[in-house]
Amino acid sequence: MPISVNIPTPLRQFLDGQSTVTIHAATDVADLLGQLTALSADLKKHLLSPDGHVPGYVNVYVNDDSIRDRDGEATPVADGDEISIVPSIAGGAGPLTTDELVRYSRHIIMPEVGQEGQQRLKDGSALLIGAGGLGSPLALYLTAAGVGRIGIVEFDVVDRTNLQRQILYGESTVGVAKLDAAGERLADLNPHVQIDRIPQQLSSQNALSIFRDYDVVADGTDNFPTRYLVNDACVLTGKPNVYGSIFRFEGQVSVFNHDGGPCYRCLYAEPPPPGLVPSCAEGGVFGVLPGIIGAMQANEVIKLLLGVGDVASGRYLLFDALKLSFRELRLRRNPGCPVCGESPTVTELIDYEQFCGIPSGAAAEEDGVPEIDVHELASRLDNGSSDGGSETVLIDVREPFEHEINCIEQAQLIPLGELPGRLSELSPTDSYVIHCKMGGRSAKAVELMRSQGFTDVVNLAGGIDAWVEEIDPDQPSY
Repeated sequence: MPISVNIPTPLRQFLDGQSTVTIHAATDVADLLGQLTALSADLKKHLLSPDGHVPGYVNVYVNDDSIRDRDGEATPVADGDEISIVPSIAGGAGPLTTDELVRYSRHIIMPEVGQEGQQRLKDGSALLIGAGGLGSPLALYLTAAGVGRIGIVEFDVVDRTNLQRQILYGESTVGVAKLDAAGERLADLNPHVQIDRIPQQLSSQNALSIFRDYDVVADGTDNFPTRYLVNDACVLTGKPNVYGSIFRFEGQVSVFNHDGGPCYRCLYAEPPPPGLVPSCAEGGVFGVLPGIIGAMQANEVIKLLLGVGDVASGRYLLFDALKLSFRELRLRRNPGCPVCGESPTVTELIDYEQFCGIPSGAAAEEDGVPEIDVHELASRLDNGSSDGGSETVLIDVREPFEHEINCIEQAQLIPLGELPGRLSELSPTDSYVIHCKMGGRSAKAVELMRSQGFTDVVNLAGGIDAWVEEIDPDQPSY
């Protein structure tokens, strides 16, 4: 069996971010360290003194037993042993190199930062939830600033519609996993920063274990279930939550769960009903807005790591890009908050889809919003009727400008806001399929029509996004 070597965070940058390295056929610790440091000259400088011995600021454990008291005696290792390296600088990343002193000179000459502050940034870590509109400027500025370790949680691929605002990417990366494209760009920007690629969808099952490894969390999400999940995970792990949100021309910034300050649930105790607040994909976003808000988030992350300035805890900053105006609201911690209050009732992560009232599958049927998928719709349109034999009428409840970008040829356009006043144009005996971009607005239309006596009305799961992806890929998406 091979010998497993656990690499501490500060030294992973010298081994392409690996947390574990496998060594074969080593006879003792000295032999093992010789093979390990042969993989990286920089690692050798940190692990071995010039005479080839382990320096006093590094501890080596063999199967949880320290070898420090062996007085130079060779410590044998065997297949199946587990070796752990624990430098006294654990949690940091080593002193600033000459190259870093030059790179960060404009920081270092500022008395509020100095070399000590820059070292704090290098020793610090930040976790970014998402690498999209907000995550792009966050990742770029934190990497450029020299934050030593940056984790990015992302599972999406680059789409051409991202390029209007997600400045980490370009035409050459369309179709590439965002983590891969971002990793290459950030490594080129600053090779001294460790980028942890976390190709997962954040969930109640993995959030706590991911969050515990970082000093600060920056929320770049665009949906309510993940936003509440991020908040609760930050509270339960004791991490500050640097919050940003954007919609069309407006953005918001705050820092939650910092130094006894309020959390996101103190501001919004419960989410809005599903479909009430459209996402950026449905409502649009001014291209420069995420750059402005994301840069503000990066500013707060850096201040938190440096321990300087007036952090935006207990403050809620509102920005209007059209008016170029700022407004600041004061926030207070809610003693009755179910997460951060005096008697919290949320002590573990929950089902956030359910908390936000988002049904799926059988639950959607039970909640009165029946659905069909795009393949069944295509079959209906080809046959001209539903399973019951009545004519299938397809209604698009998006806005006219959306309909101009892409559409299903047979669809009749009735924007959701006009639907209540135009129900008289529709026959209650027909079979209806309602669609929007992704399914949120159309679900509301289904509920409205069913409440008005239309009995055969279903929602198109995934909306026209699913139709373009699975049925008609020649159409553009947005």
